[in-house]
Amino acid sequence: MTHIPGFEFHETPVDGHVVAYARGGSGVPVLLLHGFPQTHAMWHAIAPQLAQKFTVIAPDLRGYGASAKPEGTENYSFRNMAAGPLGLMRQLGFDRFHLVGHDRGARTAHRMALDAPDAPLSLCLMDIVPTHLLLDDLSRQVAQAYYHWFFLAQPHPLPETMIGHDPDAFFNSCLMGWGATQTDSFDSKALAAYRAAWRDPDTIRGMCADYRAALRYDFDQDAADLGRKIDQPSLVLYGAEGVMGLAYDVGATWADRLSNMQVKALPGGHFFPDQYPDETARALLDFLV
Repeated sequence: MTHIPGFEFHETPVDGHVVAYARGGSGVPVLLLHGFPQTHAMWHAIAPQLAQKFTVIAPDLRGYGASAKPEGTENYSFRNMAAGPLGLMRQLGFDRFHLVGHDRGARTAHRMALDAPDAPLSLCLMDIVPTHLLLDDLSRQVAQAYYHWFFLAQPHPLPETMIGHDPDAFFNSCLMGWGATQTDSFDSKALAAYRAAWRDPDTIRGMCADYRAALRYDFDQDAADLGRKIDQPSLVLYGAEGVMGLAYDVGATWADRLSNMQVKALPGGHFFPDQYPDETARALLDFLV
């Protein structure tokens, strides 16, 4: 089911893996990719505003929500995670589309733009610095705040077992720790959707595989693409009170990767799309139209 008002929910096989997604609106297509530890429900207040001018597609990433959760860490590289939404858009007849991602969805979007440069009309990345930069030049401040990158990447079944004893305690600590927010900042229905998803042992396994793949595959794949620039119009948004905004000059981290870039700080922490959906939608609409 979808948690986006007025949208339809579908589950479609793409290259043997089910992609669950919500669809609404009409016009030029926009693909919205959520982050960790969420589902497409994170767009519940943003997608309807975009749908007034665009066709909006909001899938669950592989390993998350109602989408497929295959075995094997290699299935969760950002390259392979991007293949599902990209294949979905092509099946829907959308060879070109605006591409928007938050957190893991933004990392997936960046990889999609590198691997399929003719697909994005534009690119919006929310609250990330490049994966390779974060891992290659890890600061003490970021290592302490983003410890979950390295905890989740530990060999199976250690993190799955520990998280599985009390998923709400672990994931709530993410929202309130490095997420720099409180649970009452989240829409109650969206938060219920996140909790229903992250209580599923297969989702926990998929999310751990996502982070394992960052160390095992994504770092090397990104290293091979150092020096490449994305030429489409790009928007980098970040939370002014989030870890990335406090630890980095976020725009500067993307300057050698995005040739046509705008940068904007929004109020809130890492989960500013949940905290400030109207401000986020306005920034997107100003960029896309």
